[in-house]
Amino acid sequence: MLDKLLGIGAYKQRMPREGEALPGRDAPMRIQNAHHVHGRPLQGDFEGLEQVQFGLGCFWGAERLFWRIPGVHTTAVGYSGGVTPNPTYREVCSGMTGHTEAVLVVYDPKQVTFDALLKAFWEGHDPTQGMRQGNDVGTQYRSAIYCTTQAQYDAAIASRGGYQARLRDAGLGDITTEIRYPAPTFFYAEDEHQQYLSKIPNGYCGLGGTGVSCPIGAGVHAA
Repeated sequence: MLDKLLGIGAYKQRMPREGEALPGRDAPMRIQNAHHVHGRPLQGDFEGLEQVQFGLGCFWGAERLFWRIPGVHTTAVGYSGGVTPNPTYREVCSGMTGHTEAVLVVYDPKQVTFDALLKAFWEGHDPTQGMRQGNDVGTQYRSAIYCTTQAQYDAAIASRGGYQARLRDAGLGDITTEIRYPAPTFFYAEDEHQQYLSKIPNGYCGLGGTGVSCPIGAGVHAA
């Protein structure tokens, strides 16, 4: 992660202007289609399951947060919300793709509610920091919720309002989280980044919340 902390300038904290984004490539990233923790696929149709993309800083720690939640079928890390197709990690870290580091969360709504995922999201990072998360600075660390259904979007907007009130009571600023529907294309990251903290248990994790609880239910059902 040290390369993420080098060469930081103001340009890395703004989205690339028209014509500035890197061109990327047509070919998608080739990855091992098996989750390092439980072996389930990272890619597929996921029939009967729901999907959402979350950005909350460095995707290494963010992915671990979600794969530990009962009812989450699988997770993967990638790049989303920007311009450059099929970018590399270094391209995203350059600030010239417009993407944020995102976690694809595939979940069974019969076992875990979307509210439970939102609660983990809001409490797992500081959503008031704009184009950064702690010491990690740049557009790729911005907070984001990319929804695949209108119901997800409505729930995300409602939860933002409730959590904003709690944050203000705690003396914190305005939420800067980007909430979008429909979700933009999710570009899978390189294989070495998938389930990184399972492969490297003592690896870097920049995840850190505000300590303010989110006022929505846990929403976890018995399987």
